[in-house]
Amino acid sequence: MNSSDRTAADLLRSALAADPARPLVTFYDDATGERVELSVATFANWVAKTANLIQSDLAAEPGDRLALLLPAHWQSAVWLLACSSAGVVADVQGDPAAADLVVSGPDTLERARACRG
Repeated sequence: MNSSDRTAADLLRSALAADPARPLVTFYDDATGERVELSVATFANWVAKTANLIQSDLAAEPGDRLALLLPAHWQSAVWLLACSSAGVVADVQGDPAAADLVVSGPDTLERARACRG
């Protein structure tokens, strides 16, 4: 970490420069037995691809609000950092009716349909 690091994206860039192979995220799902370990490089790649999806495919602009209706999962962390990287406001478990975009899993799909975006 550098003294100039100010945002989560800055911290990720510093970690990537320092040791891209280092484990960064380990996710355990007690219900399914799933275990996922992501290196700094793999996590950064997921963040970059998701930020590109937000900007290009979803046409989000800085300041847009995204209701993030996902459970506690490593993919939620990716979406949070991708939103930050794209300048989009991530509202965790936020109101889809007040959001420009929504990301949902199957358990929150009905709630997500209130989004006007």
